[in-house]
Amino acid sequence: MADVAVIGAQWGDEGKGKLVDWLSARADVVVRFQGGHNAGHTLVIDGKVYKLSLLPSGIVRDGKVSVIGNGVVVDPWALVDEMDRLRDQSISITPVNLVIAENVPLILPLHGELDVLREAAAGDKKIGTTKRGIGPAYEDKVGRRAIRLIDLAYPSTLKEKVEKLLTHHNALRRGLGVKELNPEALVEKLKQIAPKILPYAGPAWRLVQEARKAGKRILFEGAQGVLLDVDHGTYPYVTSSNVVAGQAAAGAGLGPKALGYVLGIVKAYTTRVGEGPFPTEDESETGQLLGERGREFGTVTGRKRRCGWFDAVLVRQSLKLAGVDGIALTKLDVLDGFNELKVCIGYDLDGKQIDYFPAGMDAQASVKPVYETMPGWQGSTEGARSWADLPAEAVKYVRRIEELIECPVALVSTSPEREDVILMRDPYED
Repeated sequence: MADVAVIGAQWGDEGKGKLVDWLSARADVVVRFQGGHNAGHTLVIDGKVYKLSLLPSGIVRDGKVSVIGNGVVVDPWALVDEMDRLRDQSISITPVNLVIAENVPLILPLHGELDVLREAAAGDKKIGTTKRGIGPAYEDKVGRRAIRLIDLAYPSTLKEKVEKLLTHHNALRRGLGVKELNPEALVEKLKQIAPKILPYAGPAWRLVQEARKAGKRILFEGAQGVLLDVDHGTYPYVTSSNVVAGQAAAGAGLGPKALGYVLGIVKAYTTRVGEGPFPTEDESETGQLLGERGREFGTVTGRKRRCGWFDAVLVRQSLKLAGVDGIALTKLDVLDGFNELKVCIGYDLDGKQIDYFPAGMDAQASVKPVYETMPGWQGSTEGARSWADLPAEAVKYVRRIEELIECPVALVSTSPEREDVILMRDPYED
């Protein structure tokens, strides 16, 4: 397979960064295809920690081309800050190894402000966004009033486009009781940031098309997880873009046949950041222990993640929706030492057992997990790099998950370190 797409199969935070980094050793081009700087990937390489939000994980590897595709929304100020931080860690970033699609919509300061205002106005009914303006930026994209990266190259028409944008946003601000924005001030900010980001702009779709034609290996990197997909996730507690594998093609400028192998990243238990339903959430000492062992805090926001047992119903559903060929199971080592483990195999909805997660908000909030209990293990899985290194009970746990989610396990990650991976099926060779 020349092309592999990596997506999260739960609510994000599955450990995609490490696996994308691991796979990028086999790739020539790494493409980020959706989301914004609300996503966070933590890479640990030779004991050194790199935190990425917008930049593709391939940026930390020499000789790789990183692409921010048209499906992403870009905060230019956040991106420049991220680039500067990585340069301080001796990572080289140039227009040779980083290309940004010239048609990406920009996240502006007004988008973050609107995000904060809306969440505050919603009170107890807030969505739980990262307040970074992702949703409002996508709204402007769909509303055909967004400022795109290429617009910064034409300062003579930029003011006209900003004025059109502010016709909409100032009406919203009046309704929310806050001061209207001055177009000249925003235009000036954009002109100041333009020289720092325009050198990376280009027809990213053409670069990716040519790489594919040349037989180069392309890795498509997703953000968030399928359960946060705007269509298929726990709506309205979702992100503002499509997270399923089909978006990899659309968000990079390719046709659907470009996707060869779809790898779903799945955590060995379940976590969620922010509001919304979570059937297997465990608020007891067990859930707290999972969070402590797994260091479950958001890379971007630092928010504590909600934790619970593995939900096979949710994962099976998300894998089918996304067309996943195989999964990478992460953080297996966090389960070391538990006497018993629980796996959700179905739901009770008003006395009736169902085997899928319903779409309605009321039903999602009402389902109760039906658990299967399995023996835990006392041995360590941390750092294991072969199937034989795992305790017998850990092997049984992985095999049972395969059965329940109806999808093979291709890789198992056993620590944050890059090379601590058990490879059962290489996505590039499958």
